[in-house]
Amino acid sequence: MLRLNVFIQVSEENKAEVEKTAKELVAASLKDEGCIAYDFFKSATREDVYMICETWTDEASLKAHSESVHFTTLVPKIESLAAMKLEKFQF
Repeated sequence: MLRLNVFIQVSEENKAEVEKTAKELVAASLKDEGCIAYDFFKSATREDVYMICETWTDEASLKAHSESVHFTTLVPKIESLAAMKLEKFQF
């Protein structure tokens, strides 16, 4: 099992669009084979920080997800709206 925590820092003017796009990503990703969990959270202590938590059965499922249409379309959109490069930690 693989777990990813992806941190996104967002400026005030981009928050609504990031939230909308991330919710689309979550809905589509939950349908991917091998997806155990896929959640989007807003920090309780920093208003400009969000986190996507992903849990996958194996590396092959994660790879297929990263090549999916929803990932290759929505993640670059989120990246373009972020105030800094997305920080990804895999466990």
